[in-house]
Amino acid sequence: MNQKEPSVVLSFYDYTGTALRPWAVMGYECHAYDIQHPIEPHTEHPGKSDSGSITYHHADLHNIRMLHDLYVRFKHRHVAFASAFPVCTDLSVAGARHFEAKRLRDPQFQTRAAAHCRSAALTFDMLGCPWYVENPRSVLASLWRPPDYRYHPWQYGGYIPTDQAKHPRWPQYVEPRDAYKKLTCLWTGGGFVMPPQNPVPRMATHGDGYATAMMKLGGSSMRTKNIRSASPRGFSKAAALSNHGVQQTEHTYQLTLDLV
Repeated sequence: MNQKEPSVVLSFYDYTGTALRPWAVMGYECHAYDIQHPIEPHTEHPGKSDSGSITYHHADLHNIRMLHDLYVRFKHRHVAFASAFPVCTDLSVAGARHFEAKRLRDPQFQTRAAAHCRSAALTFDMLGCPWYVENPRSVLASLWRPPDYRYHPWQYGGYIPTDQAKHPRWPQYVEPRDAYKKLTCLWTGGGFVMPPQNPVPRMATHGDGYATAMMKLGGSSMRTKNIRSASPRGFSKAAALSNHGVQQTEHTYQLTLDLV
């Protein structure tokens, strides 16, 4: 590892880069991988200087060889942290009414979906860094293991300064300072430190589900899915602050091609 190179932070299945932004502001070299990104990588510098960056890469992370290639690319770098937001369509209990029809078409649809989550976790374990894999309340708890932590975005909204309360990208859908309820589950490893909560008052909600603003979202378009699944800004900042400087663990795993 070249000690002159900046430490790296990785995020898989990440279209928005929200989870990486606090790390980039702190000066880390960040990489977001998702199949929605253009073939040609592009880089942004969210901080006040060019020392930290987020580069967005097109990647089919359902292909185990892609994960192997990413491991090879970063195994000699200092990977400080990693996160993953695997597709939850086939796992979330919110879509349970469709499970039976999907199972008739493909009996293994959930086995494969769970394998993508485990593959991301295994890649991060191989890189020896603190990590989390995020999913909503889902059958992943039985297909893999119970989540290590659960939280709602409003519980970390206090990490967002009041002068930055409005969501920079989707203010008409995401409540200011993440003041909404949405149960989020984390599967963690590598010495991940769950950050302390800094809650804000929760905004009005529609029944027991999403915040009222989120209920404006309908349909199943990719845009809708991206907004609903966007990582909360408050928790992303809290996770970065709590895991910045966590010691790297040893590489103890072998990546195989028989996970999916």
